[in-house]
Amino acid sequence: MLAARSAASKASRLSRSFATVVDAAGVKVAAADYGQPTSAVTVLVKAGSRYEPKPGVANVLKNFAFKATTSRSALGTVRESELYGGVLSSNLTREHLAVTAEFMRGDEEYFVDVLSTFVTSSKFTPWELSESVLPAVAEETRAASGDSATRAIELAHALAFRNGLGASLFAPSHPSVTIDDVKAFAAQTFGKGNVAVVGTGISQDKLAKLVEKHFASSASAESPSSSATKYHGGESRQGLHTDLQTAFIGFGTSGVPSPELAVLAGYLSPQPSVKWSQGTSPLSSALPVGTTAQTVYLPYSDASLFGVLVQASSVDGVKEGVKASVKALKDASTSVNPEGLQKAIAKAKFSAASIAENRDGLVASVASKLLSNSDVSLEAVQKSIDGVSASAFTKAVASLLKSKPTYVAVGDTNALPYADEIGM
Repeated sequence: MLAARSAASKASRLSRSFATVVDAAGVKVAAADYGQPTSAVTVLVKAGSRYEPKPGVANVLKNFAFKATTSRSALGTVRESELYGGVLSSNLTREHLAVTAEFMRGDEEYFVDVLSTFVTSSKFTPWELSESVLPAVAEETRAASGDSATRAIELAHALAFRNGLGASLFAPSHPSVTIDDVKAFAAQTFGKGNVAVVGTGISQDKLAKLVEKHFASSASAESPSSSATKYHGGESRQGLHTDLQTAFIGFGTSGVPSPELAVLAGYLSPQPSVKWSQGTSPLSSALPVGTTAQTVYLPYSDASLFGVLVQASSVDGVKEGVKASVKALKDASTSVNPEGLQKAIAKAKFSAASIAENRDGLVASVASKLLSNSDVSLEAVQKSIDGVSASAFTKAVASLLKSKPTYVAVGDTNALPYADEIGM
């Protein structure tokens, strides 16, 4: 009886975690309603940095969100949204631009209109570019350049993929982006076929009707071009005055993401399940005191980047942490004990499920699948992870290690180790 109830409860959780997908006015729509008191709607556009024709254009376009449109000014949007108590935000990934509105249930008509007008009727005025957009872009670039972890991941993408996915999320310090560049990129990407809408706390029927109403005037557009991703790898070092010395050691793959890499992230992660305790992963006991490590698994539509980001206040701490990471990866390529694999699979499944329960995570996890008509259900993700066997796991890790590593050191480059000094 209890087992049956547990199974039914589990099935119920899984069935409500991901949205179904419908087509409304040529726009893909997915909604999941858990009965929460607030709602959120995100418009996804296939306008990530991998598609930008000039460095920084995607970041500039992101910062044009909620500026002047044919129906309201930027100030009007701010005032009206505050009267409703809503929150507006925009985010850029390497594959998508996302603009989001969070609001109380019942206010969806207004906020879907706000989101749609950004796509269908933005003015892209030159004075907004110079007075508010470019200063915001410059501040984002400045903040990113001073964060060693962000710089390491950005450099890792450039080494791993060069073009396309290697393009930075941030504009250059002195971008040469003009208003005509922004308008051209928006015209290329803001069209049916490149846009999807994801909602939480709102019914599928209601969201589909609103999308059909407000996106009806949206023009059709061809998918932005981007060459198939190839993995390259390499080594880079950047000096930075920081309290944390940082190194990233990783590898990349081409093609669709594999569940084995998701399991590998759980297998190596030193993050303990109990606060203030030490985890039992191969990295947990090998890290020196004061050294932190986190697994980085970034799946994209046609490639993945996997690695370990190591940080410490001392160069020696980073060196030992990176060596421990390399050893753990090599060990995982030859054998894995059943208990370790079971724990890794459970961690990967929990991570996928917890991401789906979070609004931002849900949008990120379904973005590529939604626009490519792939299965967006959590059941499909869980099933693929459950199907990872010991032999498939070790084979995937061994294949990963055969490629050229991507190694980045940020901080005291006079003392931080080189790739050939860490066992690679």
